[in-house]
Amino acid sequence: MIPLLIFILGACFGSFLNVCIYRIPKKLSIFTPRSFCVNCKTPIKPWENIPFISYILLRGKCSTCKAKISPRYFIVELLTAIIYLLVFRRFGFGLPLMTYLFFSSLLIIITFIDLEHQLILNKITHSGIILGLLASFLLPNLSLFQSLLGGLMGGLVIYFLHLLSLLLFRKVGMGGGDLKLAILLGVFLGWKNLLLSLLIASFTGGIVGSILIFLRIKKRTDYIPYGPYLCLGAMVVLLWGEDIISWYKGWLFG
Repeated sequence: MIPLLIFILGACFGSFLNVCIYRIPKKLSIFTPRSFCVNCKTPIKPWENIPFISYILLRGKCSTCKAKISPRYFIVELLTAIIYLLVFRRFGFGLPLMTYLFFSSLLIIITFIDLEHQLILNKITHSGIILGLLASFLLPNLSLFQSLLGGLMGGLVIYFLHLLSLLLFRKVGMGGGDLKLAILLGVFLGWKNLLLSLLIASFTGGIVGSILIFLRIKKRTDYIPYGPYLCLGAMVVLLWGEDIISWYKGWLFG
């Protein structure tokens, strides 16, 4: 029953993360007023706000004005539930679980805001960096020195890529938001895991970007948010980083 309860907990928190994703870029309170239809502003009834179920029963439409509800609400609830379950299976009960559930929630918020608005907000990254440094005192596998070094490494790598883009392509490749996000990832993951997450982010970002250009969904000159790939790389490393490193060492050294 515990995995099921964690899944349900994740779905409920996913509903709250949807509120954060919508309201934070608009500088609205994430606590008041209660949830409302973004089209007609009608408050959502409690039975219309049940994760997954309400979206399906309402057929993705507001019960009052019949405007379409973005599928993002369903996706975030489901994704959060799955990620919470995976994090629980990886860390079990304890302080690491609470820390990395919070970290995962930050990554989800950052990802969907960046996809929708092409923004990585300072109020999220700054607070995350501070809380990540504080968490280093509580985590058995991450010291304050490793956390600081990871944050420094993240900032330096992204800044180097920014300069390289200016030099080779005469345009900004990564902005200040990406740099601060990399610092945030390094603070939570440490420098070794950070480098692996950046490698995964570059690989997946390159593949997806190439596919979008090939399908003519994006042009070579179009902006493609890099934040979601950084978050994806961090999530993969958080859940399976040790397995990936062990596999690589076995493959490299036989």
